[in-house]
Amino acid sequence: FFLPTITFVILLSCRWIGILALYTVHKGQFNCPGGGLLHSYLLVLLILLASIICALSALVYISMQGTISNPGPRKSLPKLLYTRLLLYLPEFIWAVVGAVWVSDSSVRCEKTVINVIIGTVIASWVIIIFTIIGVVIVFDPLGGKKTFYLTDTVNRNLESSQSGQLLYNVKNTATRVWEKRIRLLCCCIVQDDDHRVAFTSIAELFRTYFSDTDLVPSDIAAGLTLLHQEQDKMESCPKEPEVVLCHSPSSLVADDLDIELENAAHYMLFAAAAYGWPYYIYTNPFTALCKLNGDCCGNRPTDSDITGSDRHNFHFGSILKITGLQYRDFIHISFHNKIYEIPFFVALDHKKEAIVVAVRGTLSFEDILTDLSADCEDLTLEDVLENGFVHKGITQAANYIYRKLINDGILNQAFTIVPEYKLVIVGHSLGGGTASILAIMLRNSFPTLRCYAFSPPGGLLSKSLADYTKHFIISVIVGKDLVARLSMPNMEDLKRRIVRIVANCNRPKYQILLRGCWYEVFGGDPDNFPTELDGRNHDALTQPLLAEESLMVHRSPSYNALEDESHLNSPPQYPHLYLPGKIIHIVEESSSRRLCSSDIKYTARWSNETVFSSILISPKMITDHMPDVVLKALNSLSQEHGSCISC
Repeated sequence: FFLPTITFVILLSCRWIGILALYTVHKGQFNCPGGGLLHSYLLVLLILLASIICALSALVYISMQGTISNPGPRKSLPKLLYTRLLLYLPEFIWAVVGAVWVSDSSVRCEKTVINVIIGTVIASWVIIIFTIIGVVIVFDPLGGKKTFYLTDTVNRNLESSQSGQLLYNVKNTATRVWEKRIRLLCCCIVQDDDHRVAFTSIAELFRTYFSDTDLVPSDIAAGLTLLHQEQDKMESCPKEPEVVLCHSPSSLVADDLDIELENAAHYMLFAAAAYGWPYYIYTNPFTALCKLNGDCCGNRPTDSDITGSDRHNFHFGSILKITGLQYRDFIHISFHNKIYEIPFFVALDHKKEAIVVAVRGTLSFEDILTDLSADCEDLTLEDVLENGFVHKGITQAANYIYRKLINDGILNQAFTIVPEYKLVIVGHSLGGGTASILAIMLRNSFPTLRCYAFSPPGGLLSKSLADYTKHFIISVIVGKDLVARLSMPNMEDLKRRIVRIVANCNRPKYQILLRGCWYEVFGGDPDNFPTELDGRNHDALTQPLLAEESLMVHRSPSYNALEDESHLNSPPQYPHLYLPGKIIHIVEESSSRRLCSSDIKYTARWSNETVFSSILISPKMITDHMPDVVLKALNSLSQEHGSCISC
């Protein structure tokens, strides 16, 4: 409560000082009909605000005591919260009284005085309304119910008992709460049966993930900033020799890498172009609208070549600008977008003699729902593998595009025009994951196809499928990209790391957050926070501390995972899914920033899926995923290779 409460204290103190100044200035102007009422309103309001500020100041002081896992010094906090809650009643009543008195026609004071009172009344109502909205947003309807967690063995023993029914009701309630939250976030989109099934599936996933921890958002923020600083300290240490040597490729492998980097830089243009006008305007904020308004109207393909809505032809015009192709080079363009149905286009790339299928990444609420439908489903390939696990939502999106390409004869039409061209499938983010699974589906029919997946989701393919795709899929990952490391096992690992580092830190949360904000904005040396782990021997580190137990619901999978023996003997809660194909990892080697420009040098190397088995915390974990950053890195490496050849 420290940060929100101290913010309220500052705002209310400024308001109290302002009202006091106005009361002092206009003190002699209340000798008018109804002036006594207005005088009483301001006087009582000053007393009421002073009481609220005192209660909030006490909340701030108590919130500063103890640590995240040691709430003992904060045991009086509930009483202070109830005291503040009781003060809302006179505050609300006095706001109503002020509104009535100000609107009373019998009050005939100076206009300046009345305007001052109107301003204070409006401010009171604004604060009350925003407080109610804030409480509605942060209120957890589950409350203490989510701490009721039992293992599957106990569940089976209690199926017919009252406790078993209670457990079922708690889980069902938690799923409904998450489903309502998701529906509220997606209230602006048309909802059908597919949406309802997706909402339930995603709600069940969130319920499972969050049901066994007792962490609030500020705890998670504190954990992330501690993990970032710990990670930076580890990166500053010298690396093991074998870690460095394993990335020293032979000349043959290096040549192969240079070729793939040049191809990736070329095809990334198509993956970026699939985003349409949002990407074009984002990368050309000052000139894009003028260029699109001037050029788009005359360059539209026939109606049979395009599906979906493209108002003012901005999407197609942007694709033309980004790729540099002519409108006659496009075989099919789809802007149709629903859950599990994402936009794509098919074009002829005469420079590389390829038929390119470019799949768009996440750009809408429907795409986010497709991303979050992260259940696993089987993908059986005839004459290739017995079966493999894949990401459910992305697989359904790939199935949609597969049906369009094959059943609607789009690929047949393309190969009729240029039978000698090869098939290349590209995409970024969600588009990269969809392109990868689509390539697996088309591999038997088109043995020479290639796929370039830029920043695909990490939890995509099972190990057998990931190994199979190394022959025809290239994944390109930049830096500490979060999405490339996103999988349910990695998220579980991140949750356990947050619980451990937060629970074992001996500093109050407000100090962690303030120091973390300073570190993220201004940099400096990572803070060396003292922890309960200091001085413990290695054997003791395998057991959870009391502080960790207080933040993990007893006998939950995450709690058991803190214990070494239980973690080894129990099956994984989620199957491990991996990145597709061979992986090119691009990292920032050096950066020399000037006032008006920045010069960043990148290096690239072949990597493997184990490098992405843990989520890295960094300010660049989001920016490294952006398509313009990926394109910039690839162009930089491609130009560097070209200049070396010319030399």
